Amino acid sequence: QVQLVESGGGSVQAGGSLRLSCVVSGYTISDNFMGWFRQDLGKEREGVASIYPWGGATYYADSVKGRFTISRDNAKNTLYLQLNSLKTEDTAMYYCAIANPVYSGGYYPLPADFGAWGQGTQVTMSS
Repeated sequence: QVQLVESGGGSVQAGGSLRLSCVVSGYTISDNFMGWFRQDLGKEREGVASIYPWGGATYYADSVKGRFTISRDNAKNTLYLQLNSLKTEDTAMYYCAIANPVYSGGYYPLPADFGAWGQGTQVTMSS
């Protein structure tokens, strides 16, 4: 069965950087849009970024534009999210997900349009 495993999260000071990875097994991702989402305690899960099957971002949330970069390596079946200039409000659990065929990119990725999810990796800003 398909399995997504995120890694790369941690505790970092404001202004710092992290690189998240999402390794997929049991499924070949090269034909799918993919996305990164995040969810902080007491808040709804929100779309952060999405990417075309062949690479190239299709969406960034306004709150992360210019700071985060989504990318993928289909040969490694892996999705990435580079987080730069981190802010306190970026604290959250970050999830990667594989889009269902209904999602065609270029607009906000609704969690309901993504069918396979990882367990998440925690990103926390330290004081």
